[in-house]
Amino acid sequence: MKKLIITADDFGLDEAVNEAIEAGHSRGVLTAASLMVTGAAAADAVARAKRLPRLGVGLHLVLIDGTPVLPSGEIPALVDGSGKFPKDAVATGIRIFCNGEARRQAAAEIRAQLDAFRRTGLPLDHVNAHHHFHLHPVVQRVLIELAPEFGIKAVRLPFEPRHAAARADGRRSWFAAGLLEAQFALLLRRRLDAAGIAHNDHIFGLADSGAMTGERVRRYLDVLSDGVSEIYLHPATRPVAAYPAHYLSRGEYEALIDPMVASALARRDIATLPFAGLSGNA
Repeated sequence: MKKLIITADDFGLDEAVNEAIEAGHSRGVLTAASLMVTGAAAADAVARAKRLPRLGVGLHLVLIDGTPVLPSGEIPALVDGSGKFPKDAVATGIRIFCNGEARRQAAAEIRAQLDAFRRTGLPLDHVNAHHHFHLHPVVQRVLIELAPEFGIKAVRLPFEPRHAAARADGRRSWFAAGLLEAQFALLLRRRLDAAGIAHNDHIFGLADSGAMTGERVRRYLDVLSDGVSEIYLHPATRPVAAYPAHYLSRGEYEALIDPMVASALARRDIATLPFAGLSGNA
C-alpha cells in the first residue's frame, strides 16, 4: 500500500494559516503541520494543535526570511539590522558554510528553536525548515547531532521525482530543483538513514508552491510513487501579506477540504498518516 503524509507549512505564521490548518485536518485530508515557533500567530497555532491530537505537529525551523528565538546580539552573523533573518538563502548559506562563528550561532539558534518547540508541550512529529533550508549540510549535521536530545524521529526529505511531477503538471520537461539542491537532498537521506531517523521517500509540491489546487493534488495522486510520499501545501483562509507568493488565494486550503481529493485517496487505497506513523507512534 502506498503511504502519504499531507503537510501544511508555516503553522503559526498568521491566523489565516492556522484556521486553514485546523479546518484542513478536522474537515479534510491534512495529517501534519510544521510550526514556526516565532511566528506572529504561534500561540494561536499551539492552542489549536492541542485540540487536534491526531495532527502531527513538527518544527518548521526558520534560519532565513523570518524571526529568530535568540536575541540579535547573540547571533549577529545571522541577522540584519532589524534583527531578522535576511531573505537571501544563498548568501546566508555561504556565510554559515564558510564562517565558523556563523556556524556556532546557527547551531545555537537551532537548539533554541527546538527548545521553544519543547516548551509548547506538543509531541515533536518531525522537523523541516522554511524554504527547505535544512538541506544545508551544516544544518543537517546539527539537527542529527541534536536528534537524541530533542527526540527528533523524522525529518522531511525534499526530494521530488521530476518525472512523476512532470506528468502531474502536464509538461514534457521539468526540473524540481537545481543539481546542487538534489545533491544536498541525497546527502541528507544518507545521513538520516545512518542515524536511524525516519523520512519520506519522495515529496510533491516543490515546483508548485502556491499553486497546489485540488486538481493538482489529484494529479499527483495519480502518479504517486511506491513507498512513503509527502505532499505539502501552504493553505490559508485568506491572503497573507507576508508571503504573497504562497498565499494569494484560498486554492491550497480548498484542496485540503476538497471531497474529490478525499475520494481519490480512498479509491486508490492510499493510507494517510503523520510522520510519527513511520515509526509506529501515530
